[in-house]
Amino acid sequence: MSALPAEPAPGRYWDELVRFWEESNWPEGSKVEIIDGIIVVTPPPAAPHNRIAEKVQRRLYSVLPENWGIYQTLGVAHPSYGRLYIPDLVVIPDAVLAQLEGGDPVPLTTAELTVEITSPSNASYDRLNKAAAYAQAGVPLYLLIDRFAPAGPTVTLYGEPEDNVYQELQKVKFGEEVHLPEPFDLTIDTGVFPFGA
Repeated sequence: MSALPAEPAPGRYWDELVRFWEESNWPEGSKVEIIDGIIVVTPPPAAPHNRIAEKVQRRLYSVLPENWGIYQTLGVAHPSYGRLYIPDLVVIPDAVLAQLEGGDPVPLTTAELTVEITSPSNASYDRLNKAAAYAQAGVPLYLLIDRFAPAGPTVTLYGEPEDNVYQELQKVKFGEEVHLPEPFDLTIDTGVFPFGA
């Protein structure tokens, strides 16, 4: 993982930062995000990471309304905080995407659910920075699949953001079930998740 420092509160520098993010020649397959005004480049995720994303995405499709989509490579932005993330999965209503022009990032505030799956290089960002950012943006639900939690692999569901802070709605170990409330009303069996790195 590498980072390129930028203005901590981008403000007037946001457009330049996004242009640099868009126009630079990043390593193929890498994930490039703007986290609190810093461009962060992480390597492509390993196969177990992608298998977990696929399992969750498949389950989500079974309950989503026709006019909502699940995306794996969609940039979602929160410019006032200097953030442009590419969640492992994000659920966005189709109407939001239909209103955007060209390559404009999607407003993070329009996400219904974000899912992050930790990798060794990004676990602290997913646990701290992104949990705070998603709560500040008012994303109703954040599912953190922490393959590298110190006490062993866990899945934590955050929700009910209030005063820019999430409540921990449920925390389970790999092998147990986690339940996403309405509008999803979906139980995910984490026993199907691969345990390997």
